Amino acid sequence: MSPDRDQRQDPILRWLRKPVEVPGSEYERRGQKGEDTRRPTLAEARRQGPRGLLRVLGPGITTGAADDDPSAIGTYAQAGAQAGFGLLWTGLFALPMMMAVQELAQRIGLQTGVGLGTALRRKFPAWLVTTAVATLSVSNVIVIAADLQAVAAGMELLSHGFLRASWLIAPVAVVLVGFQLLGKYRTLFRTFKWLTLTLFAYVGAAILSHAHPLQVLAATFVPHVEISGQFLLLLVAVLGTTLSPYLFFWQPAEEIDDQLAAGKLSVEERANADQDEIQSARVDTFIGMFFSQLVAYCIILSAAAVLHEHGKTDIKTAADAAQALTPFAGQIASVLFAAGFIGTGILAIPVLSASTAYAINEAALIPASLAARPKRQPTFYVIIVLATAIGVAINLLHVNVIQALVIASVLSGVAAVPLLVLMTLFGADPHHMGQRASGLLSRSVTWISTAAMTLATIALLASPVFSS
Repeated sequence: MSPDRDQRQDPILRWLRKPVEVPGSEYERRGQKGEDTRRPTLAEARRQGPRGLLRVLGPGITTGAADDDPSAIGTYAQAGAQAGFGLLWTGLFALPMMMAVQELAQRIGLQTGVGLGTALRRKFPAWLVTTAVATLSVSNVIVIAADLQAVAAGMELLSHGFLRASWLIAPVAVVLVGFQLLGKYRTLFRTFKWLTLTLFAYVGAAILSHAHPLQVLAATFVPHVEISGQFLLLLVAVLGTTLSPYLFFWQPAEEIDDQLAAGKLSVEERANADQDEIQSARVDTFIGMFFSQLVAYCIILSAAAVLHEHGKTDIKTAADAAQALTPFAGQIASVLFAAGFIGTGILAIPVLSASTAYAINEAALIPASLAARPKRQPTFYVIIVLATAIGVAINLLHVNVIQALVIASVLSGVAAVPLLVLMTLFGADPHHMGQRASGLLSRSVTWISTAAMTLATIALLASPVFSS
């Protein structure tokens, strides 16, 4: 069993002068003995019925759900509250871009058998990949801080003030980090998968909003654009939130982790996925991205139908939106809204911290896997702990998280643009991708996505909010 040819020994283990173990021994604790962890093909899934479909869904569905983290929910609620139904059309516009970009990231992982950062290092200069990863990491830490604050605020809201948000931030962080450090991989994976169900709360909130069907249909299929600074800034924020670069690393890394947990311990065993694997993974991604955009659509719709219609436009966070819904849509709508962002926050915070660790380690060619035991890959888990701890510290130091999120959005865009360029070039390269190289449709949509993200980042940098 050959070790991954791209990777070096973990630097902490090297510093401690720990001997290099037999490849694969670090994955001893993961998975259940005798359990079939393989994703079924589409033909197998059809024969198994609903259970088969659930087994197809994996990294793609968790990626889509993690994209709707509390910070993103706050952005969508703000868009609906301020622009009404004017931005509902962005869901259909952004969906093919999300599908193309995440399918590309996933396909790179399945074809190369390594994470995105390691794959990009095979073709591009180390300094270029490392610079994008460093920028992304700073953005991720700020978003972790905002999501911790949102989860704590949601718990305070649901407890009617009995639990104070300031009391909850550190305990929530400790529980989530402990879960990542101590939980078995299959338990982690299944928990992430089931947490996606909390986002159906926003479908319920949209139904309770009693929006006029004809008005909603028109706003969904007929793009509406206003030449005003506020509207354009909201448009940029919604589109920028949709293509989150930390998910570029998360999804292929989880594909690799699934294979490691299933016993494929070398690059050679994991690389060169067959057509059945690619098709099954693609369905997972497309369903995940559709689900993500459906949730975003429902949040904008409910905020527009309730908050905008009643002149409640001063929404800055997801907690603001949940609290503001009560007098207009009732307690149930408010509870659904709060429960949704608490659930997705509990999912997104570990995804953000782990994707930071994946990106840093992969760019440095250091082993990185949630399917490995912490004592075998300590650098990966130390980064997870540090990223979460800095998020807690930002809150304890009373940094204005809302203002910091503007900086995070810019950094996310600055990181996303070169990463999208590198991914698109890598995906189209037959030397690295073989017969899985991107076709014309994939290349076209990913280049359009790159252009859209570039324009969004430039617009945000030029906006009065950032310049002030």
